Formats: sequence, C-alpha cells, structure tokens
Amino acid sequence: MTNVSRQRQHRQTAPGVALLLSIYLLTLVGCSQKIEPMPDLAAIDDVNLMKQTFYDYLTPIARQQNSIIEEQRALVKGWRDTLASGDELGWLAKRRLKDLATTYELDDVAQTANAVDELWLRVDIVPVQLALAQAAIESGWGRSRFAVDYNNLFGQWCYQPGCGVIPKRRPDGMKHEVAKFDSVSESVRRYMNNLNTHPRYVHLRELRAQARQANRPVTATLLTPGLLGYSERGEVYVEEVATMIRRNESLVPKRG
Repeated sequence: MTNVSRQRQHRQTAPGVALLLSIYLLTLVGCSQKIEPMPDLAAIDDVNLMKQTFYDYLTPIARQQNSIIEEQRALVKGWRDTLASGDELGWLAKRRLKDLATTYELDDVAQTANAVDELWLRVDIVPVQLALAQAAIESGWGRSRFAVDYNNLFGQWCYQPGCGVIPKRRPDGMKHEVAKFDSVSESVRRYMNNLNTHPRYVHLRELRAQARQANRPVTATLLTPGLLGYSERGEVYVEEVATMIRRNESLVPKRG
C-alpha cells in the first residue's frame, strides 16, 4: 500500500469510528432514557384530547428511532463512498457491516458492494406520520389490550412458541402469536425494522429509494402504497392509512 493509499484509508476510517461511537452513544441514551408508560388513553373522554395525547406521547419515540437509523445510514453512505473511490473497506467497517446486515436481515455479505447497496435500500427512515397513523389504526389509538398489556401498537406477530400471547380468536391451524415488547420504544423499533426488511415491503423501499434518487422528501403519503401487504384488507387498509394521515396531520407535534 502506498503512502497516499494509507492516508486515504485513514481519512475514511476515522469518520467511521466517530459514527460508530455516535451510534453507540445514541443507542445508549435511547436505552437509558426513561420513557414513561403509555398514558391511560381509554380514560380520556374528550376524543380530540385523547388523539392529541397519543400523538404527543408517540412522536418523540418514533423520532428517536429514526435518529438511530439516520446514524446507521450515514455509516452505509461512508462505505458506499469508500467503494466508489476504488478502495476496500477496512476490518472495522467489515465487522460493522456484518452487524448491520444481521440487524437488517441481510444474509449474504460475501459480495461487499452488493451488500452495501442492499443496505442502502433498507437502512432508511420511516416517516413519523406513517408510524403514527398505523399505530393509531392497529392499536385503536393505544387502547387495545395488546397495546396496553404488551406494548404492541402495530399488530406485530411472532412465530416461536411463547414469543408473545395467543390471540383469543386465532383460527385453528394458525401458529402465530401477538408479539409482546418490554417497551413502546422496542415496539416502534421492531415495526420500523419490519418495514425495512420484510419482502412484503420491497415496493415501499423502492418508492423511498426513488424519492431519494430524485432529491424529493420521503413522506408518509409517498410510502403508503407500499403497505399493500401489511393487512389482509389490502387496498382498503392502504386507503385507511392514507385517510388517517390526512385527517390527523395537524396533531403531529412540531420540533421544538
């Protein structure tokens, strides 16, 4: 390796280390930060107040999870830039690449460039308004039994025996359980990860990538058509989410 190459590698590795530290600290803060239990929304008689309380509670949690994703995406961008310049990733970058590939359920990392390109599609934000709209629909504005007792706001299922709670009306022959989470924050994280990894949401990720390529904002309305596989109701569900977004846009707290 020439001196020029060594200098170039040093310049590219240092920001990567800084980003790793940033992600670690952000995750540590997210884990240690005390998040109050979800308010008793069923006890609020005023419907408008109940909805506002739900949005006020959930918005900062969704934004926090997106902040972690944005830090991860910055890492992936650094790897893309390194490969585009003709250099190889260093050992630390390759190790982090494997970790991130595991997080985003990417099995094949043998071809580094292909793995980085696929992570570029997966490691990206989920608009807060989309998360809020789906949470409101799936949890009945945070008042469902699964939301109150198990922090499950998005109707997430799991398939290992004992991983969650068996729904009372589960059809015969079905093996799924409704997932239970230690916190609402973990429910939000798993929901975003689901949209970013599951084959059903390839179209959602494609819509987001197209917006990025065209330098257009990634909005909830833009990604809603990518939710076709989220519910057995298909197009009806997609329209319900779109309507929820439109009607409740004013409830989303502004950044202060």
